[in-house]
Amino acid sequence: MGLFERDTEIYKNRDALREDYQPEQLVGRDEEIQMYQTALQPVINGEQPNNVFLYGKTGVGKTAATRYLLSHLEEDASQYDDIDLHLTFLNCDGLTSSYQIATRLVNELRDETNQISTTGYPRATVYEMLWEDLDEIAGTNLIVLDEVDHVEDDSILYQLPRARANNNLSSAKIGIIGISNDFSFRDDLSPKVKSSLCEQEIHFPAYDAGDLQKILEQRAAVAFHDGVLDDAVIPLCAAYGAKDAGDARQSIDLLMKAGDLAREEEETITVTETHVESGRHDLERGRIEEGISGLTQHGHLVLYSLLTLHLQDETPIRSRDVRPRYTSFAQRAGRDPLVPRRMRDHLSELAMLGLVSVTERNEGRRGGTYREYTLDMDLDLILSALDDVLDDVGVHDSLQSHFSELDSPGENTSLTEFH
Repeated sequence: MGLFERDTEIYKNRDALREDYQPEQLVGRDEEIQMYQTALQPVINGEQPNNVFLYGKTGVGKTAATRYLLSHLEEDASQYDDIDLHLTFLNCDGLTSSYQIATRLVNELRDETNQISTTGYPRATVYEMLWEDLDEIAGTNLIVLDEVDHVEDDSILYQLPRARANNNLSSAKIGIIGISNDFSFRDDLSPKVKSSLCEQEIHFPAYDAGDLQKILEQRAAVAFHDGVLDDAVIPLCAAYGAKDAGDARQSIDLLMKAGDLAREEEETITVTETHVESGRHDLERGRIEEGISGLTQHGHLVLYSLLTLHLQDETPIRSRDVRPRYTSFAQRAGRDPLVPRRMRDHLSELAMLGLVSVTERNEGRRGGTYREYTLDMDLDLILSALDDVLDDVGVHDSLQSHFSELDSPGENTSLTEFH
């Protein structure tokens, strides 16, 4: 008998729970799909494509809806002799400049024997290459820029949508689909970019527990054998997903983790609530550690500031009220505090990681619109990932009860001056 044997008692098709699985139908997004389909209709009509901007938190179906609709669009467009449709997908995670995006697009459009270096060219030269390649391909080109909020300058976001209007393209029709996890990214775009990139806007709200339950039922029917899941498993995974900012990906990951834990138990062929609870703890710990480890020191300081304010019942809180605490902690750690806008960027990053929740407030004409932040994760898990910050800054008084089993922190770690 071999060392590895197939285990098929729990799963029928575990890959149906993976991120790259594309279901035949998307559930819980009927209204958004209809708006998106209408925005893409000019392609089938042989017209200049609309530029579409999608925004919403991670895991609310923006990328899934894009891949679903574009696969259907590509299939339907092939039935028309006068439509030559080309799709280019580019994830902007790790790309911070328009230059990097432009060079990546050139290489996406070219074959492997004609790639260009990602450095060494003037930006104008790279743009000229891009226009030449697009015109050589001709037809209708839809360029999807996923996680476009990673880009720190918006030159490419102006140049692409206006390429034909600026006479850079003569043969190719081009449409841009920008996808952002950061609500504030759109607000920071220049007016000229907003008017072109955001020609059609679609907001994807968080899923509620009912939507998540439908999504999980759809995936579970493909992934698991009949009768394997206890009746409470899917509702519990959906409830946790709704609590975690309505993130479908987290709900699906939790269901898969529960299934994996059940599979590890040799005599178990049922996934129970206990597996869900254990899986949630494991996933949350891993997500927090991974998210926090990727932050800069200033990101850690912003998170620590919000954590202490949360313990003092001062959340939800505006960024301007987080700043005094952050400034004090930064100075104690020997770092120059960031300007307010850069500090807000770190709060937005924490929200994208799911560590912090954000609430939009509108006080009308006099008060304006603003955001409030609050902690959205288990305190002990966050503290376990902030050891270096505690060493650099010290233990704030709001945390003293959590370290009561230790000796007195001492003069160098107590932050009594920052009540």
